[in-house]
Amino acid sequence: MKKVSLAIVIAAGAILASCNPSEQQVTTTEVQTETTEAQATAGQSAVQDDESQKNVVQVAASSPDHTTLATAVKTAELVDVLTNAGPFTVFAPTNAAFEKLPAGTVEGLLEPEKRSDLRNILQYHVYVGILNADSFEDGQSLGQVNGGRVTMGVKDGKVTVNGANILASIPTSNGVIHVIDQVLLPQ
Repeated sequence: MKKVSLAIVIAAGAILASCNPSEQQVTTTEVQTETTEAQATAGQSAVQDDESQKNVVQVAASSPDHTTLATAVKTAELVDVLTNAGPFTVFAPTNAAFEKLPAGTVEGLLEPEKRSDLRNILQYHVYVGILNADSFEDGQSLGQVNGGRVTMGVKDGKVTVNGANILASIPTSNGVIHVIDQVLLPQ
């Protein structure tokens, strides 16, 4: 029995020795390189998952009332950031809110040379953490992602952020979206 086992081990060793190890290394290296390149070009937003609850970006992008916001988030290159685990509280202006801005403002902010201004404005709409509408207190001040602060208002059951009305609240997989009727502008 020992002779048979020894013969199998020798045969297996001979088969392995006949393989070209440099070809195996190239294959492994190629796979590692392709994986690294794929990860470098696509972030969290590239993950395909049609079964889980949608994240803040997916919810906003699927809303016909938030096409301007979705375009701005993409232009500002914040899609991957906002698809991460968070959690985030996002104050999401509607298309009508963007239309209240002076003519040409949105188009100007979507220009490549204004990307940092656009990011600043969008980050002013994001708080790190989950704050549901019933957790806000009148006069409460929140530190936003851009370093600025917003002030919450609560009166007669209505909640506002810097005077903008919260029209609806939508839970997401990585936080909550509060739909608002004005664009918040940092001071």
